[in-house]
Amino acid sequence: MRRWMSCLTDAVRFAVIEQLRNRLALLLVLFFVPLWITLGYKVMADDPVRFFVRPADRSITMDGNVITQMSGALHSLALIVGFMMFLATARSAAFDRRLVMAGYPRLCLALAKFTALVLAAAVVAAYGAVWMRMFWVPQQLFLLAVGLFMGALIYGGIGVMLAAVLRSELAGMFLVIMVSFVDLSLQNPIANPAADSPLLRYFPAYGAMQTVVTAGGLNIVPWQELAMGVLWALGMVAAGMTAFAVRSRSHRTTGSVVVAPVHSVGSPGLAVLAAGSRSVSGPRGVPSDQRPADQCNRRDSPTG
Repeated sequence: MRRWMSCLTDAVRFAVIEQLRNRLALLLVLFFVPLWITLGYKVMADDPVRFFVRPADRSITMDGNVITQMSGALHSLALIVGFMMFLATARSAAFDRRLVMAGYPRLCLALAKFTALVLAAAVVAAYGAVWMRMFWVPQQLFLLAVGLFMGALIYGGIGVMLAAVLRSELAGMFLVIMVSFVDLSLQNPIANPAADSPLLRYFPAYGAMQTVVTAGGLNIVPWQELAMGVLWALGMVAAGMTAFAVRSRSHRTTGSVVVAPVHSVGSPGLAVLAAGSRSVSGPRGVPSDQRPADQCNRRDSPTG
């Protein structure tokens, strides 16, 4: 148990470091999110807009710039976290497969990505809620942050899932953009007069959007919409983790394989394959001379 927890701690640490190295995402969080929240409030007209709040089963009237700011904040945070998780999962896929072949627990890697997703979503949601609080006073600030967190978590899970099933970064980013655009644009009554359509209840960010608007204008807790958002978030994360587990599974042929720990500095807890005399197949698409087992054999063979 102690060894497994050590593996999980190492995996979480490296997953968080990988996210912190994504300078573009950090710059977007620090500067683009406040810019979009500010422009949404300052540029859009403050004409009254009716928004149907399903938890209260009635429409409420809010300023148009506030509705735009809510939708824009939710959209921007969902996109940024979705991009972060998509890029991190896609670019580490080959290395993750090598770790799994080396005996590293697949569950540790999956839980590490989930932990990094939760931390990223929580940080950007709190950041976005604080910025929105500078322009107007929501009825429930904490619930507002929960709604933003939920939307970021859902699209982070979508990013992990797309990275596990797609091989093109461009295709994954395009899908994240288009899905989020259709999802949140149709729920904005300014862009869509039929934003109260019952069909929108089946959209990924519906629970998050309803939670954000409820937090801004009412003193009730939308339990059903919160549950819908949690189910969407857990479903997307579970789908992403399942696809990741399938993609990172080891493909081994007959042969004896012994897992031995590496005692190198800077990578405690990792493992390499010490292969037997017969062949061990590596991940698909990896040349044989770059497989971990072949590299170990080459290093162990005597030089001429």
